[in-house]
Amino acid sequence: MARIPGLITGVTAKLPTSRSLQSEGKASTPMAEEAGSTLPDQRGKGRSAVPKGNKTEIAYAAHLEVLKRAGLILWYRFEAIKLRLADNTFYSPDFAVMMPDGEIEFHEVKGFWRDDARVKIKVAAEMYPFQFVAVQKVKDGWKVEKF
Repeated sequence: MARIPGLITGVTAKLPTSRSLQSEGKASTPMAEEAGSTLPDQRGKGRSAVPKGNKTEIAYAAHLEVLKRAGLILWYRFEAIKLRLADNTFYSPDFAVMMPDGEIEFHEVKGFWRDDARVKIKVAAEMYPFQFVAVQKVKDGWKVEKF
C-alpha cells in the first residue's frame, strides 16, 4: 500500500458484519446494504455522507446525491479525510467525492471565503495529488472554482 505524506494513518475500526446487524435487527435488507444505505447503527462513530448543521453543506449533499443517482459521481462522504498541511495544521475538506473514472476530488463548500480558508485549500492543492474544488451556492445553482 502506498503511503501518502501527511495523510493520517493507523486508525482502525471494527466494522459490524451484515450477519451481526441482521441478528440484532439493525440491517433492513441485503439490497439496502448493497445499495450503500447507511443506517445510523451501521455507521458507528464514523462520518456520514450527510452533514449536520450548515444549511449550505446540507444543500450541497443533496446536490451530490442527485449526481450520484444520475451516475455522474460514484461516491461521496462528508468530512471523511483529514490532511496534514504543517505541524499542528490540518485541513478537512467538506466532501470527498469519487468521480466515475475513480479520481478523488475534495469539495469545499462556503457561503463566503475567509482568507485562512482560501490559503488552506491552496496549500493542500499544492501538496496533494487530488483535485480541490471550491463550491458556493448561487441563485441558479453552484459556482465552482478549481484549484
